[in-house]
This record gives sequence, structure tokens and C-alpha cells, in this order.
Amino acid sequence: MDAIVTAGGIPQPGDPLYAYSKGDSKALIDIEGKPMIQWVLDALSESKKVDNVIVIGLTAKSGLTCKKPLYYISNQGRMLANIVAGVNKVIELNNKSEYVLGVSSDIPALKGEMVDWLVDTAMETRDDIYYGVCPKDVMEARYPTSHRTYTKLKDMQICGADMGILHVRMITEHLDTWEALIGSRKSPWRSAAVIGWDILFQFITRQITLQGLVERVSQRLGVKGRAIIWSQAEPCMDVDKPHQLDLIREDLANQKRKAVLAEKKAASVKKVVKTKPVTKPTSPKTKAQVKAKAK
Repeated sequence: MDAIVTAGGIPQPGDPLYAYSKGDSKALIDIEGKPMIQWVLDALSESKKVDNVIVIGLTAKSGLTCKKPLYYISNQGRMLANIVAGVNKVIELNNKSEYVLGVSSDIPALKGEMVDWLVDTAMETRDDIYYGVCPKDVMEARYPTSHRTYTKLKDMQICGADMGILHVRMITEHLDTWEALIGSRKSPWRSAAVIGWDILFQFITRQITLQGLVERVSQRLGVKGRAIIWSQAEPCMDVDKPHQLDLIREDLANQKRKAVLAEKKAASVKKVVKTKPVTKPTSPKTKAQVKAKAK
């Protein structure tokens, strides 16, 4: 499966992250010595399920690296137009492609095994759209100071993942609805209003469950959708605000320190094993040697 990484966002003056991006792409904000998007590309490099990676909004001059074939598409101006351009590139690379993995460039805590889990879990069925959600308790347990916005449903509180899977034909259908949904993706209330006021009422009164919401939205849009419930918070921990950037920087720095200590410990153990003197086993005496000694 090919992956599309959206990296066209450039914070403007007044944006919480403008001071960090300094007029450049948000995806290039430094986190522990490398651009935020590079962490995402590293995860896609580790994935066993990803074939090609298409970065939208940057160029090869960005100096990014990836173990998978890497392609660039210029910023098309709008998120939906960027995704459409990415899907068209996927089809160009392989006209038999059915599904595409969409990944945001601002989830640097993502790991390769998480990507593989999503692909394996989604491909158990043949739906049109797979949208990941993270329960509030999962997010708060991993990132208690993230201050994410949660959608309150009848059976749980959730926030959205910044990674999902869709069938390639879906991106060219219902474009007006997709545009409105993308524009209101940070507000559950505005998203519900786009889909229908009846759903908005059910949001307010918390009468709708996650599965009920999926069924209603799928019916309204004329597609088969499926919610993927994450047990890990990393794919849902996007960086939108300074305190979230600080949180992720500290978290990834701690992970790097732990990895270095683990490597040092492993090297130390290996050295001890190598330098340990080897005692040669004494060969058993033959009967003739024993008799000769007895004489």
C-alpha cells in the first residue's frame, strides 16, 4: 500500500506555531534534531506494509530521507486538492492500487509497527473509508497534558487519529462534502452540522454511539465506513499548539535517552561475555593412561 503524507501547512502570523516555523512549513519544525515530518517518514520506512511514499507540499530540497521510494508533489493550495493529487500519483505508480494510506506530517511519535497494525486491521474487511479514533482514557494515560478536543458520544469520548485508509475511488466522489468535513475537522460540532442537524442534536444530547455515528455518516455519504479504535495514542497525538510541541519534544528525547542507555548496556554485557576466560575441558583419560600412571 502506498502512503500519502500531507505537509502543505504553513503557519501564518497569529498561528500558535508561527514562532516555531518562522514562515516555513509546519512539517519542518525541528524535533530532537530533525524535521517533524522526518519522524513520520522514519516510521513509514520501518513499516512492512508501505511500498511508496508521496510527500505533498514539500520538495526534494527539504533534505528528507526514506527507505521507501519517495516522491514529491507541490502544494495544491487546499487540503482536499492535495489529497486528490496524491491519490492520482498513487494510481500513476500502480493503476491496480485500491487503497491508500493517508498520514499527517504532524504525528512524530508514530512507529512502523503502528502503521502495520492499522493496515492489517483495516484490510480484514472491504470498506471504503477507515477512520481511526482514540478513546479519551487511552490518550490521557499516554499524554495526560495533551489537552486534546474530544467528541462526547453515548458510549465513549474520542479524538481522531491523523492517519487513515481510503479506497482510491472515494476521493473523487462527494467532493463538496469532503471539503466541508476537512474544513471542520477540528470541531465535532461543525462536522456534525455538515453531515446533518439530526446528528448534531444527537451529539448535544449524547444519544449516539460510535457505531451508530459510523452507520449514520456512511448512510448520509453513500459509502461504507469503519471506525478503527486505537489502543495506542501516538497516531492520534498531533502537534497543533506550543504545549503539544514541548510535550512531544520531551517525550521523544526521553525515548532517545532510553535507547542509548539500552545500547550501552547491551554493549557492556557483550564485552563481558567476550573477555570472560574460557576454560578448556579436560579430555578424559584413556584406560591405558590410567594403568601407566598406576605402575
